[in-house]
Amino acid sequence: MEKNPTMLLVVAAALTNEVGEILLQKRPEGRQMAGLWEFPGGKVESGESPESALVRELKEELGIDVDGQNLIPLTFASAQNGDRNMILLLYRCTRWQGEPTALESPELCWRTATDMHDLPMPPADEPLVRFLETMT
Repeated sequence: MEKNPTMLLVVAAALTNEVGEILLQKRPEGRQMAGLWEFPGGKVESGESPESALVRELKEELGIDVDGQNLIPLTFASAQNGDRNMILLLYRCTRWQGEPTALESPELCWRTATDMHDLPMPPADEPLVRFLETMT
């Protein structure tokens, strides 16, 4: 993916367990939007596809292995992030290897889409939550 100085491409996963709960992680102190809950994921680096970036991010943040073929594109959101426009791509994933562990986050939790409204989340995640609610 080419660098675009006005756009930031970010990927996130709605990791869904067998009872329909979705994994969220808390943003660590010292980072922008610290203390807010978010879907795991991160920035797409130059030369990466969105799927390969998400596979890499899930390994770095949660210590799990995901096959890119198990990432199902769901929806996207757009929001201002400083002087750039952030495009946030959300994928659903129901199959992975390993137990998700908070490697870069202070805390993880499993929630239904409806229960996510009780948590403080970044503004870009709010339309994603509303979309997930329509799927239940």
